[in-house]
Parts: sequence; structure tokens; C-alpha cells
Amino acid sequence: MNDVILFAGTTEGRRITEALRGKDVTVHVSVATEYGETLIDASDNVRVMHGRKDAAQIASLIAETGASLVIDATHPYADHVTQTLQRVCAETGTEYMRVLRGEERENDEGCVFVADTDEAIAYLNSTEGNIFLTVGSKELPRYAEVINARERIYARILSLPEAMEQAVKLGFVGSHLIAMQGPFSEEINAAMLDMTGARYLVTKDTGTAGGFPEKIRAAKSRGATPVVVRRPLAEDGVSVSECLSILARRFGFAAEKNVTILGVGAGSPGSMTADAERACAGADLIIGAKRLIESLSRFHKPSRAAIMPAEIRSIIDESSCGNIVVAMSGDSGFYSGTKNLLPALADYAPAVLPGISSIQYFCSRTGESWDDAVLASAHGRACNYVAKVKTNSKLIMLTGGDQKAPKVIETLCENGLGDVRVTVGENLSYDNERISSGTAAELAGRDFDSLAVMLIKNPAAENAPVTHGRDDADFARTEVPMSKQEVRAVTLAKLALTKSAVCWDVGAGTGSVSLEMAECAVDGEVYAVEQKENACELIEVNKRRLAVTNVTVVCGKAPDALADLPAPTHVFIGGSSGNLLSIMEAAISKNPAARIVINAVTAETFAEAMTALEKLPVHGGDIVQVSAARGRKAGRYHLMTAMNPVWIITCEGGRADV
Repeated sequence: MNDVILFAGTTEGRRITEALRGKDVTVHVSVATEYGETLIDASDNVRVMHGRKDAAQIASLIAETGASLVIDATHPYADHVTQTLQRVCAETGTEYMRVLRGEERENDEGCVFVADTDEAIAYLNSTEGNIFLTVGSKELPRYAEVINARERIYARILSLPEAMEQAVKLGFVGSHLIAMQGPFSEEINAAMLDMTGARYLVTKDTGTAGGFPEKIRAAKSRGATPVVVRRPLAEDGVSVSECLSILARRFGFAAEKNVTILGVGAGSPGSMTADAERACAGADLIIGAKRLIESLSRFHKPSRAAIMPAEIRSIIDESSCGNIVVAMSGDSGFYSGTKNLLPALADYAPAVLPGISSIQYFCSRTGESWDDAVLASAHGRACNYVAKVKTNSKLIMLTGGDQKAPKVIETLCENGLGDVRVTVGENLSYDNERISSGTAAELAGRDFDSLAVMLIKNPAAENAPVTHGRDDADFARTEVPMSKQEVRAVTLAKLALTKSAVCWDVGAGTGSVSLEMAECAVDGEVYAVEQKENACELIEVNKRRLAVTNVTVVCGKAPDALADLPAPTHVFIGGSSGNLLSIMEAAISKNPAARIVINAVTAETFAEAMTALEKLPVHGGDIVQVSAARGRKAGRYHLMTAMNPVWIITCEGGRADV
């Protein structure tokens, strides 16, 4: 069995103990106080002892255990212990490893740095006002030397009987003695500064593990001056992560990696959650998009720029770091890369921390609720926002990539939606934040940041139709043939479209079926294939007339015009010019499971369709004949005028017997 002596009593020491628990190594953990011993559980390979040790006792412990390695994970300010350990290890020929705690330098501005306790006391004696002392009980007798110490100083110490007894003997009683166990958040520190009315906060540079950043931010938020006692030694050593990697290689076990995926919020430091702050503060490595890791540089952590899941996975696999944070913009659950990253990191069982999304922040700044809004993103993804604006009274959308706010506003105006109310939020949470409001027409032509949040309100959406089968009068018409409303309604029902359907409309004519298909498949795309140029122009007119943007007009004759189109999920054939069989073959070759609906007005087309059903690998063959008549007034009477009957034939690819 391998033996290691670990001098602990810090967060770092506890992390090392837990990493070695259950491994093929005996860990003799030495802590200074009885309280420290209660924080570490003994087990088969972990033995815990308390009590401060001098050089002779340390040498005796090394001899008794036969330990080949001494790990020094003591407090950065326990310089006497560190010097003693280094001397004894050198004298006994025992390997020594110093585990260092990272220093914090993000908040130097406004801090008063002093070399030691003497210099801190001298500085405080030159000031007036209350002092919040957070250096612990060991230094309290020295700070009692500050002029009017019992009136000025509010001392926060651990709630240990001996520590409190000493403080009382020194004259720190009542509200001037705060006995609490950390860790302390920024909010708790700020509340204590408010309670004590302190103008100065005295602290050691204990690093992130010791709550140093939270103290500094709290002090600055309350206008108090941080007085920081510098670390006594300039040391060489390794981080906790490096220590664990060395031990894993030495004793032949896999170093554990803790992976956290977190949302950084709207962007500014103040928009991060406390959990996210703690995760970054305790990270050994931060991975994320370049702009994100730059925004997190205040944590002074090693970082790697990466976006794609495979690249992030590779970095984690190759890293020797124990605590790894993957940063995502906004909220980890709202249009975030977290969705695709989680499967790639499944075996690491990553923790996921939410963030404050830009939409949440935006709504708080504008006083809007978002529980009654449709949420969408046009940032790097297809988004049929025109259809969403037409059919919803409130849309909140992320913009970016090809669909920046100016482009969105321009598209709204082009599609007859210039009167809708638009609010644009840029650089949210930053000093240059800007929120602009007006109608789409009023904001047209203005420049906005590439990444923005938009709120679009359309009161007219309350009257938007929710069924297919539009009135024929909704469409612009010329001599180009058009499927009548009644036929269109049945045809669309037979198509059974999905929201994200990819549709072909072959022989599109006026585009009446194409446009209604697009309104049903709001997150899909419709390709209106038409060989007559005047009909293609008419489809474009009707697109603008109905404000439908997810229809692409393909001017050409089928089947040749179908060659470059994406595989369809749904196909409507309203005109085939005698090429019905080859058109169906083209559709099935791209998607053998495509759903096909054919409208046949003539007996010849019907016969052609029936022949195709026999020859092709399709099944279903549902046939309906629609015979409709419309009423017209003749004097005081109403007469019915019959329309041409239409056969509607439905089939799907994938017949097993062909």
C-alpha cells in the first residue's frame, strides 16, 4: 500500500482527500483544529488527525507511516507551517508537493494593499470609521491594537468556543462579534457591511476558494474600501487540478473530471447567477466561444476557444483539469448549444446551470411579460417570423447572422406589416445598452447591433384565420387557372401537412395551394414549380399580398425543374402537362416515403394517375371526387351553379409488394 501525508484544512485539501478516497493509497490527513477534522470523513484508506505539529512531530509522522510524499495544502497565510514542512522534507529526503491557491487580481482598482498585519494596523490608525474585519480569530489580538478597536472593529470569526472566548477577552462583544461559518456570498457580505456601517473591509487574499471576490465586490457595492493583506510567501507549486493529475499517474487511477455547462446570462458580469460565478471561480479550465471566454477573463482561468460539440469533447478528453466549465451564452436551455452538447458529453454526466436569458433581461427592462409571447430565434437558423407575426399578437425574437434587426424590419415592411409595433434591445446589460421602439415603418433604415432582441406586437393577429381554405378573393388572379376554395380545402386536408414540411407544388398556377401549404407548414418550405412566366410573376404578387415568405418560386417545367430541389415530405400535383408518372418518380426517388396528392380535372389525367399508382412503389390510393356548386341570386331566387368535378388522389411511397 502507498502512503501519503496530506496537510489540509482548506477547500483544496478536502478536494484532494475526496479524489483519493477508495483508491490504492493510504492518506494520512493532518488538520490543525478539531473543527477541521469534522469536515473530513475517515474511511478505509483515509485517516484523519488534528493538532498543530512542530518539526519533530512531522518527522516522526513521516517515519511512522513510511510516507513517500507529503502534500502541503495548507492555507496560503500559514507560511510558518509551509516553511517547516519544506525543511523537514528536505532533511528526511521525503518528496514535497505544494498545492497553491490562485490569487485574484480582477478588482485591484480601489483596493489598499498592505504587506502584513503591521502595515494594515498602521493604515487603519490613519483612518476614521467602522471596520469589518474578516481575517479570522488568529490575527484578532493584533488588530485589537487599532486605535478605538472595540468601537470601530466588527470582527467575523468561526463559531468555535475557543475563538469566541478569546474575542470576548479582547473586548469584542455584542454586535461587534459575528460568529459564523462561511462560505459567504456577495449579498451576505454586503448585508454585514450595511449592518455595521463599515467604511473599511479588511481581508487576506484568500483566492476564490476563500470567498475573496465576493468580499471585494460587496465592499465596492457599498462604497467601503477593501484593505488587502498580501500573501506572505511567493511560492512555487501546483494547482489542485495538476496535483490530482500527478497523483492519478503516480498511483494508477483515472483522474475524475467534473464538467459543468452553464449559461453566462445576458453578457455583463452582473447578469451571471451566483451558481455560475462560483462554478467559474472554482474552474481549472473554461471552454467556450471566443467572445464568452474573453468576458470571463476576470476569473483568471486557463481557457480554450471552441464551439462545436466534437471539439469541446476532444478538449475535455485531453485535458488533465479536474473542474471544467463550458460556457454558453444566455440561458443553457433557451436556443443554446447545450442541447447538442449534452449527448456528446453524456458519459461525463455534466451539471447544467441555467442563466438569465437575454429575453428575460429584455422583458424586465421593457416591463413586458413573456408568458403570453411566442418565442423564436432567427440567429443562425431558419425562422418564418413573418408568419409568426401575422398569427400572434406578441413575438419575442433573437436576431443575428443573416437576419439582423434591420433586415427583419425591412422584411416586415415589404410584406405589408409596417404598422406593427417593434421594440429592439441592443447590447443588453452593458454600458452601451440601447432600447428603441416604434412601428416597423418608423424604424426602417436604422442601424442596430448584429445581436439584438426584438419584441413585435401585432393587434391585428387576433383576426388571423386559423383554418385552411382561404376565400378565392384573397388571391390576385388573371387568366391563370386557380384551384377553387372548396377543392383547396379538401386537398390541404388530404396532404396532412406538418409544421416543418418540405413541400413541392407542381403546376402551381396562381400559387393559391402553395401559399396555403406555406401557411400550414409555418416552419417548413414550399417550392412552387410553374412553367409559365406570367404565372410565376403572379405567385410573387400573391406572396406579398398574403405576406407569405416561405415559398420559393421555381420557374421551369417538371420533371426537369425538380432536379435541384430538396427531398419533399409532401407533394401536390395540380398540373403535369402529361408528365405525371415522371414527376411522381422524381419525388419518390428523393424521398421514397413522400406523401403525394394529385388533382385531376380531366378523365385523361385521372387515367394517367391510376396507371402511375399501379406502376410505382406507392400505397394508399385514396380517391375522392369533389363536386361543388355555388349559389347565385336570380331575382328573388337562389340557383346553384356547378363547378367542374375534381378527382383528388392521395398516396404515399413505400409499397412493399413492388
